[in-house]
Amino acid sequence: MEFFDDQRMAELDESAFQNAHPYPWVNPAGLLRQDAYETLRQKLPPLDLFETSFGKARRHGQRPHDRYKLAYSPDLSVAQEWHDFAAEVHGPEYRRFLARMIGNDHFDVSCQWHYTPSGCSVSPHCDATWKLGSHLLYFNTEDDWDATWGGETVILDDRGRFSPRSAPEFEDFEQSYGAESLGNRSLLFIRNKNSWHGVRPIACPEGYLRKVFLIVIKRRSMKDRVKNMLAA
Repeated sequence: MEFFDDQRMAELDESAFQNAHPYPWVNPAGLLRQDAYETLRQKLPPLDLFETSFGKARRHGQRPHDRYKLAYSPDLSVAQEWHDFAAEVHGPEYRRFLARMIGNDHFDVSCQWHYTPSGCSVSPHCDATWKLGSHLLYFNTEDDWDATWGGETVILDDRGRFSPRSAPEFEDFEQSYGAESLGNRSLLFIRNKNSWHGVRPIACPEGYLRKVFLIVIKRRSMKDRVKNMLAA
């Protein structure tokens, strides 16, 4: 099974992405083939595989980012389709897509699932400097999620007012943009000094979870770049 829709990826304009306001981000529909998306959604990992990440202190006074978390590894006991998808994420076609959008190929990727219950949120923050960016794939649909429950990733515009080492609240930002997160949607963004984003508190009924697959785009150090050049 092929997972990414090559034609849909080719349609995305890297210039528009790189020049988006307030920093590079895009929230496309249909980057995954619809049949592949449905297969992955039906075979999401069960909650009992996840570790809890609640109440963990964050730097700069920001509130905890509470959720269940599961890091991908090849020996993980998940459906074979997820292993096949992870292989595609680490494969050449997706890498070329990211390199075109970002403007360089000095990165590595890793993957993890996040499930988030009611009452939890992701306070406004800029990612750590070792991150080059993130690609979030959303796995809730209208069949199991009501948009009024929240769960959108919110792109926040601070107009250069806040240090990344601070803890503003959502209401402190003058402008925000909600990324659509129901159905076959994803959010790709690049980290910079003002790439503020977050998720407002979720208000779903008990037993429901916001489900996201996160592709972390990790900045490759100069040492790693030289090592890879010598190995080529």
